Amino acid sequence: MRWLAKFIYFKLLGWKIVGNTNFSKDSLKKVVIIAVPHTSWHDFYIGLLLRKVVDIRVNFIGKKELFKWPFGYYFKAVGGRPIDRTPGQNKVESIVQLFEKEDEFRLALAPEGTRKKVDQWKTGFYYIAKAAKVPIIMFTLDFKNKQNKISEPFYPTDDKEADFLFMRSFYNGVEGKIKAYS
Repeated sequence: MRWLAKFIYFKLLGWKIVGNTNFSKDSLKKVVIIAVPHTSWHDFYIGLLLRKVVDIRVNFIGKKELFKWPFGYYFKAVGGRPIDRTPGQNKVESIVQLFEKEDEFRLALAPEGTRKKVDQWKTGFYYIAKAAKVPIIMFTLDFKNKQNKISEPFYPTDDKEADFLFMRSFYNGVEGKIKAYS
């Protein structure tokens, strides 16, 4: 099925991959992947196609209610993991435990936390990476240029402000499917 994903991604949709094209399943078994900008439901299938094209298993999290019948089986099959989002739960710690339990866990997140326009990213992904001691890979959902740009692994430091400036600069000029939300 990889050939079909490549055909759809490259030929039908006209997308390309730039940047860290050496990102392989053998080099990084545990990583937090941040996808920006997240402006539309179209981001989901672009991400599914991309991970099939580069032949990498990538996980995502969702509220536990999504993993019930009839869609639960599908979401688990494509790498989804349920989390309890009720108030009072330490979501960062719950996700760090997933990293500890799994031999291979690449977690894709949208740091905006929504598909709408935001001025500031949520910080959970950053604290997850630090607590799990894993790098962050940045990748773009650039609908203007029809490309996914993939960064080299970035290991968070103890300077959160500088780290966020560095990560946000990776996305300068990138436009999502809905430009107004980019």
